[in-house]
Amino acid sequence: MNNPFMARAIQLSIDGVHSRQGGPFGAVVVRDGKIVAEGVNQVTSTKDPTAHAEVLAIRKACEKLGVFELKDCELYTSCEPCPMCLGAIYWARLSRIYFANTAEDAAKIGFDDSFIYSELKQPHSRRRIPTIQLMREEALAGLRAWADRPDKIPY
Repeated sequence: MNNPFMARAIQLSIDGVHSRQGGPFGAVVVRDGKIVAEGVNQVTSTKDPTAHAEVLAIRKACEKLGVFELKDCELYTSCEPCPMCLGAIYWARLSRIYFANTAEDAAKIGFDDSFIYSELKQPHSRRRIPTIQLMREEALAGLRAWADRPDKIPY
């Protein structure tokens, strides 16, 4: 089935490779049948490991719409989202995700996220990057300040 939004995400992924912006990934955020924002992977060109297509599209959509939740929007992405992008998608509360290539397709050309999923299942002490808790009691002050703030904007 041909879909113009997915076709655009796929074209962005191809254009991004040809322009040397980054990896072969493109994404669009759609609301009410119109593209609100687009993103193309820019990790290598911006030297930013968080500059994935989905994250950039979400940032642009939120800025354009003046919101931090995209509940009435859908995401079309040229590849199944990585763990970081999936987290951003859930935090943005997009209503639906459409993807073309699978994580396995991406792994075949060197974009393998499976190690991150396996790391998340490990206890802190067994992760490849040492993960050490410090100053929890002191840090609880920030959480209490938030909990006690009467005018907070919940998210």
